[in-house]
Amino acid sequence: MFKNLMKMVVGDPTERALAKYREITEQINALEPALKPLSDEHLRAKTTEFRSRVKDALASGKSLQDALDSILIEAYAVVREASVRTIGLRHYDVQMIGGMVLHQGKIAEAKTGEGKTLVATLPLYLNALSGKGVHLVTPNDYLSKVGVQQMGPIYHALGLSVAVIQSKGDSPDPDSGSFMFDPAFQSADSRFQGLRPCKRRDCYLADITYGTNNEYGFDYLRDNMVYDKTQMVQREELYFAIVDEVDNILIDEARTPLIISGPADEPSEYYKKFAELVKRLKASSPESVDKDEPDGDFVIDIKDRVAFLTDQGVERIERMLGIDHLYHPSHAEMIPYLDNALRANTLYHRDKEYVVADGRDGREVIIVDEFTGRLMYGRRFSEGLHQAIEAKEGLKVRRENLTLATITFQNFFRMYDKLGGMTGTAATEAEEFEKIYSLEVVSIPTHRQTVRKDYEDLIYMNEAAKFKAVVDEIKQRHERQQPVLVGTVAIETSERLSKALERAGIKHEVLNAKQHEREATVIAQAGRPGQVTIATNMAGRGVDILLGGNPDGLAREKLRKQGIEFTQMTPEQWQTALAEARAQCEADAAVVKAAGGLFVLGTERHEARRIDNQLRGRCGRQGDPGETRFYLSLEDDLMKRFGGDRVKGFMNWANMPEDEPIEHGVISRSIAQAQVRVEGYNFDIRKRVLEYDDVVNKQREVIYKQRREVIEKDSLRDEYIKNIEEAVVAEVDAYTPSDLARDEWDLEGLYRGLLAIFPVPEHITPETLKGKDVDEIENLLLESIGEVYDKKTEEVGALEPGMMNKLERWVLLRTMDQYWQRHLTDLDMLREGIGLMSVAQKDPLVEYKRQSFAMWGNMMEEIKEKAAVQLLSTQVNTRLPSRPAPSARITAVKPVVPALGAAAQPQQQQARGSAAAESKPEPVRVAVKIGRNDPCWCGSGKKYKNCHLKLDKGGTA
Repeated sequence: MFKNLMKMVVGDPTERALAKYREITEQINALEPALKPLSDEHLRAKTTEFRSRVKDALASGKSLQDALDSILIEAYAVVREASVRTIGLRHYDVQMIGGMVLHQGKIAEAKTGEGKTLVATLPLYLNALSGKGVHLVTPNDYLSKVGVQQMGPIYHALGLSVAVIQSKGDSPDPDSGSFMFDPAFQSADSRFQGLRPCKRRDCYLADITYGTNNEYGFDYLRDNMVYDKTQMVQREELYFAIVDEVDNILIDEARTPLIISGPADEPSEYYKKFAELVKRLKASSPESVDKDEPDGDFVIDIKDRVAFLTDQGVERIERMLGIDHLYHPSHAEMIPYLDNALRANTLYHRDKEYVVADGRDGREVIIVDEFTGRLMYGRRFSEGLHQAIEAKEGLKVRRENLTLATITFQNFFRMYDKLGGMTGTAATEAEEFEKIYSLEVVSIPTHRQTVRKDYEDLIYMNEAAKFKAVVDEIKQRHERQQPVLVGTVAIETSERLSKALERAGIKHEVLNAKQHEREATVIAQAGRPGQVTIATNMAGRGVDILLGGNPDGLAREKLRKQGIEFTQMTPEQWQTALAEARAQCEADAAVVKAAGGLFVLGTERHEARRIDNQLRGRCGRQGDPGETRFYLSLEDDLMKRFGGDRVKGFMNWANMPEDEPIEHGVISRSIAQAQVRVEGYNFDIRKRVLEYDDVVNKQREVIYKQRREVIEKDSLRDEYIKNIEEAVVAEVDAYTPSDLARDEWDLEGLYRGLLAIFPVPEHITPETLKGKDVDEIENLLLESIGEVYDKKTEEVGALEPGMMNKLERWVLLRTMDQYWQRHLTDLDMLREGIGLMSVAQKDPLVEYKRQSFAMWGNMMEEIKEKAAVQLLSTQVNTRLPSRPAPSARITAVKPVVPALGAAAQPQQQQARGSAAAESKPEPVRVAVKIGRNDPCWCGSGKKYKNCHLKLDKGGTA
C-alpha cells in the first residue's frame, strides 16, 4: 500500500527511466532512413569513424563512459542496420532499451523470447570501440558457440573481430577450445561452421569474446600461475562483461568457487632412506645432555620438542651415506628429510600423536587432536613431516592434492570495471544484486503484450494423488495436440514421472541439464503439436520455444534423414529444406495456438520464486498464447516446511478425498511468502560466504600483483641479495648474543645455520670467525654474499646467456606459488573451525580476519627467506618450465557455509565430504611474527634474538 501511495505522489521511477530510454530510441529510429542507402563499405567505415571520435573524446579529458555515450545513438542505429542486412533481424524498440540498460552497467530483465541474444550486440559493439575488449558470459559452451555463430555476421560486417572460448576439458593443449569467427571457414564438424581454430590469447585480443563463466575464471587463475608473460592469455584489464542468465551465474553459482588443483611432487626416496637410517641411531642419556659431548647420536629436548644430531650422530650419518661432509652445500637437499625423519622417530609416537588405521586406500596415518583426543581425518602434518611418519611406519608415502588456485565467481566478476546482465527473472533477487554487485535491475517491457494464463496452484493430499493428476492432465492435453513442458525440481522426479508416462503410453522426452547441446535441440522443438518434454527447471535455458517448432532444426533433421550432412549440402538444398520446414512449422503453429499454446506444468514449487518464474516464462513469448499451472502436494518439501500441516488439517476437517485438490489464491500467496523467507535465508548464507572470501580475495590480489611484477622484471639480483643479507644478519644476531662473552658464542651452530642459508665460501669456517666481533663477522659474511652470487651467476650463465635472470624469476615464482598454495589450505582449515569462536563470545569473522592477517605476514616473510636460500642451492641442467605441470586438474567445489556456530560444525564437515579427504589439508599453526629486537615472548625481558630465537629455529610440528 505504501509503495502504491508513493507512486501516486511522486510517480513510478521505473516509468520515468523508461521514458528517457524511449526518447533516445526515437532518436535512433530517426537515423534509420539515412543509413539504408549506405553501401556495406560505408557502413563498415562507421566503425573507424566511431573509434576516432572515442579517442578524441578521451584526449579531451572525457571519461570512457561519457565518450561512448556521445556516440551511442549513432552506434546503435548502425548495429541495427547491419543486423537487418546480415541476419535479417531488426532490433525492436524495447531491445534498444535493453541495450542502453546493459551499457549503463545494469541488469536488463527481459521476458523469455524477447531476443536477449540480439540485445547484447548493441552494448557489445559500442563498448568494443574502446579497444579494451568486451566479454559475453554464458552458462554453457553451447550457448557461447551458437551466440557467436548467430551474431558473428553483424560484428564481422562492421569490421570487428569476435571469438569464442570453449572448455578445454582434459586437453593439455593451452589453445584447445579457442575459435575466431570467420564466415568463410568450412569445418568438418557441422557444429563448428564459421569457427576457425586459433590461439586462446587471440580470442582475448579480439574485440568481442564469447565464453562461459567457468572458462573466464579458469583462464584468470591460469594466467596467475604461469612463469612467463608470453603464456598469459587474458588482457591485463577486465573492462566490460555482459552476463547472460545473470541470476544463474551470479547467484546460483555464487557459492561454487573455481578451484585448480593438482598433485604434489612424487614423494622422494629420501623419506624411506632416512627413516631406516635414524632407527639405527642411539639417543643420548639425560645425564649427558648438558655435557660438551653427549654420549649418544642425538639429543631430545622434550620441553621445546626439538631433536638434533650430536657431532657423533653427524659422523654416523656421514658413514652410513658414504659422504665426507653432511652439511656441505652439495648435500643441502638431504637436510630437510633427515630433520623430519629424526623428528618423526623421536618426537611423534604411534597411538599418541597419531594412529595407523584403515583408510580408503589402505592403511594410513591419522592425526590425533592434542586437545580432544579425536582422530582428525583428512588432515596432514606439514612440511613433509607426515610423509616422514608414513615412512617410519612402513606405509605408502602418499602424495598430496594441493589447491593451486581458487576464486569465487562473486569476486571474479566484481573485478570488471563495468558489468551488465540479462535474464528473464531478476526482480525477486534485486536486493542481492544491489548489495553484492552494485547492480540495478531494470524490467524491460515486452514487445507484444503477454496473454499467458497463469492458473492458481492445485494442492493434493499426497504425492501419489498429485502425480496421478499430473499424468491425467498431460494425457488430456497431449490428445488434443497441445504441447506440454513439464518442469521438475529434481532428476529423480523426472525419472518417476517418465515411468508413469511410459505406462500411460505417452511418448515424451526427458532432459536433466547435463547435455547442453541435446537439451537445446530438444527444447527448441518443445512447441510442436502434442510434444511432451520433461525437464529440470534449469534445462535448456537460453533457448527459445517456438510454437509449431524450430524450422532450422527441422530442416537439418530432414536433410540428415536423406543422408545429406550439413557440411556437404549445397545452398539450394538448404534453402529448399528450410522453406519446407517453415511451411510445416507455420501450419503446426496454427494447430498449437488453437489448442491453447504451450502448456507449462510445474510438479513442485522451488525454494526460489525466480526458478518458478523461469519455468512459467517458457511460454507466452512475443504475445503467443500459453498456460501454466503448478501441481503440489502436502508431502512436498516446501509444503512440509511451511504450513502444510495446517492445510492438511483443514482438508481432513472438510473430509476431502485424496484425489480432490484445493485451489485458492490465499494458499498460493502463503507459499510465495514461504519462498521469500527461504530466499532471505539463502541470501544471508551467500553474503556470509562472501565476507570470508573477501579476506582471501584481498590477499589474492596482492600476491597476484607481486607475481606479475616479478614476471615483468628483468633482474631480481638486488632483491635476492637484500633478503639473503637480512637472513644472515638475523642468524648472526641469534648466535652472538650481547649478554655472552665472545668466547662463549656458538660459532659452530652459527656456521651450520649459515650453511642452510647460502653456500658459505670455504675460507670462512668457525675457526676463521673466532676472535672477531659482531660487526667484523657481519661485514665478512655480507661481502661473501656478493662473491657467492656472482659465482652462481657466472656458473649459470655458462649454460645460457641471461639464464641467471630466468632462474631468479623461476625460483621466486615457484616459492610464491608453493607458499600461497599452502596458505590457501591453511585458510580453509582455519575457516572450518573458526565458528567455535562464537562460543567464547567472539565474532568468528573478526577472528578469522585477525588470524589470517597474521598467517599472511608469516607467509610473506617465509617466501623471502626460502626463495633466497633456494636460489643459490638450485642446480640448473635443463630448460626451466614456463607454466605449471599439465597434471593440474580443474574442478568446482561446493564450499562450506562458515561461521554458523558450534552446532553447525557436523554439517560443515559433512558438506566438505570427499573434498576434504581429497585435498588432505594441513593443520593450521598461527603465530604472530616476532621481530629480532622485540621483547621475547617468554616474558624474560630480553630481546627475542638474545633469548628464544635460537630454540625457535628448531621448529615444531
